[in-house]
Amino acid sequence: MHAAGVTGANVSVGVVGVTGFDPGDASLEGRVTDSRSFAAGETIRNGGQNDHGTAAASLVARTAPDADLYLASFDTAEGFRDAVAWLVDSDVDVIVAPVSFYGKVGDGSSAVARVADRTADRGVAFVAPVGNLGRGHWRDRFAPNRRGTHRFEGGLRNYLVGDSRRLALWLSWDDCESCEFSMELYRSDGTDARLVARSRPYAGDATPNERIVARIDPQATYYYAVRGSRNATGTPLEVSSPTHGFQFRERAGSVVAPATADDALAVGAYDAKRERVEPFSSAGPVAGDRPGVDVIAPDRLRAASEPGGLVGSSAAAPYVAGVVALVLDANPALEPGAVETLLERTAFDAGRPGTDPVAGHGLVAPERAVERGRNATA
Repeated sequence: MHAAGVTGANVSVGVVGVTGFDPGDASLEGRVTDSRSFAAGETIRNGGQNDHGTAAASLVARTAPDADLYLASFDTAEGFRDAVAWLVDSDVDVIVAPVSFYGKVGDGSSAVARVADRTADRGVAFVAPVGNLGRGHWRDRFAPNRRGTHRFEGGLRNYLVGDSRRLALWLSWDDCESCEFSMELYRSDGTDARLVARSRPYAGDATPNERIVARIDPQATYYYAVRGSRNATGTPLEVSSPTHGFQFRERAGSVVAPATADDALAVGAYDAKRERVEPFSSAGPVAGDRPGVDVIAPDRLRAASEPGGLVGSSAAAPYVAGVVALVLDANPALEPGAVETLLERTAFDAGRPGTDPVAGHGLVAPERAVERGRNATA
């Protein structure tokens, strides 16, 4: 496609990230039209801690080498909203947000998901990763014992799986004014268990949720327990972790905001070498009737600061944003909804036959999408 002159020329792509960016990186040289930080006290370079954002932007740059890039960083939900608004006001054609907001309502009604819907309403395609919670997600209705501890299918403990030193756990529940829930993290030696941490309410949004962020020994064994008041019996609960898997887990319904938005182009991760959806890639459905995953795309692609390949749906989403730029290069008149439909209809079926909540409509096919886009009507 590049050799045929389809390079994303005259198309602008906004990349919004929580880690910041290095606009001076060789992979972005001469490509960044403007950049701005919406994180208090930080520049766009985020004190040099910007590998993830820079890598994501470089994937857009490689896929659509003549597209103009706009970079925006943030550190709060409000900053995310302002960053996206700035990109829209900058008249970009595509926005990709390689970020995940945890502990949010999963039906697309959260504030950050509504940002994506408003963006699409303004005529800007919004691309987002579905998240990497395929192994680190659990949901059920609260079923306490006499002491108020939830009974998982195998007991009162849900053991963690993984060797990361950093642990992040999020607990959220359906809005219930009189309900109180919490998590406790324990370290176990097989005989005794020691309390390590208790969850705290997350003050960054109005969603009923709690979280635990801790440093743990990757060689040790840990589990979490969920506690609540007796009057909360039957309340839907959800626990997720971007750092660890769970002994008891449910992949279904693990898509994260802002990809939960109805008008977001939600992208899952595909391992091209093994020819399968990444087992950690989040899955739908969303709000009961939407697949949750629109398309899947390769991850493990070589990127700035990630020569071995950036892994996860936050690598697949920038690739798809680049493909969207190529489609708009071929046909600038297409609206966001038309672009999404085109990518879905030209994708290769990669999961169960037909659309499914793990692979969506299938694996993005750039050449087919561009060719079909040339002849599509707005």
